Amino acid sequence: MKHKPGISHDKAVIKALREDPEFAVEYLKAAMEDTDEPKVLLIALRQVTEARGGVAKVAKAAGIERESLYRALSPKGNPRFSTLAAVTKAIGLKLTVEAA
Repeated sequence: MKHKPGISHDKAVIKALREDPEFAVEYLKAAMEDTDEPKVLLIALRQVTEARGGVAKVAKAAGIERESLYRALSPKGNPRFSTLAAVTKAIGLKLTVEAA
């Protein structure tokens, strides 16, 4: 029995994020709640960025160099708050704070 080649988990998540903007919001909220592992937010934000047109398009809209955005959203990235704010704005979202 032959199996069809599947798509990677990352690509499946990006596809779901592209198809359902509300899922993207909830996905980022869940990532932000994982305070034990900050890189989870960077990975989730990178996936949403890919789903919203790709890093190059979002970087241009955010006024950030593409290479800088790739580095900032890498698992070892350490972006400035201004970078996070610009990226979320470029993908049509905003960062918020609420009581714990």
